[in-house]
Amino acid sequence: MMVLLAGGSVACAQQTPTAPVAPIPARIITARKVFIANGGVDATSLTAFRRAKEPREPYNQFYIAMKKWGRYEVVGAPGEADLVLQLSFSAPISDCVKSTSYQPQLTLLIFDTQTHFRLWTFTEPVQGAFLKSTWDKNVEKGIGSLIEDLMQLVAEHAVPGP
Repeated sequence: MMVLLAGGSVACAQQTPTAPVAPIPARIITARKVFIANGGVDATSLTAFRRAKEPREPYNQFYIAMKKWGRYEVVGAPGEADLVLQLSFSAPISDCVKSTSYQPQLTLLIFDTQTHFRLWTFTEPVQGAFLKSTWDKNVEKGIGSLIEDLMQLVAEHAVPGP
């Protein structure tokens, strides 16, 4: 009887349960056209962007990067699109007992134009900087990370061609 229990436990140990994979909305994969919406920047960030005379910097950089990627056709109106990609920038306050700091971040929301439901959200941090040239690079890096997130999601779930 001892042998049966030992053998049974070895068999159980060898079986690895597979975790179910949650599906992503098919619309993200099948979409061909996107409209890029400017979700804006929060009040704290707006002051910094206005000082730099570039209040639409994140939106402009994201728009250019999406056109460069070429996966989706960027259209001029939401009604022409399958998806709306809404980019926003915020710098929420992080309170650490003795000090307060800001945590700049970019957020990309993906909406289905047919249902108007939010399908997906990506958030990427943006490192702070003292020099404008460094700040520009950090924002560009954050935007690049958002696009990489989207590229990876699409690539992982792409339907093979005929």
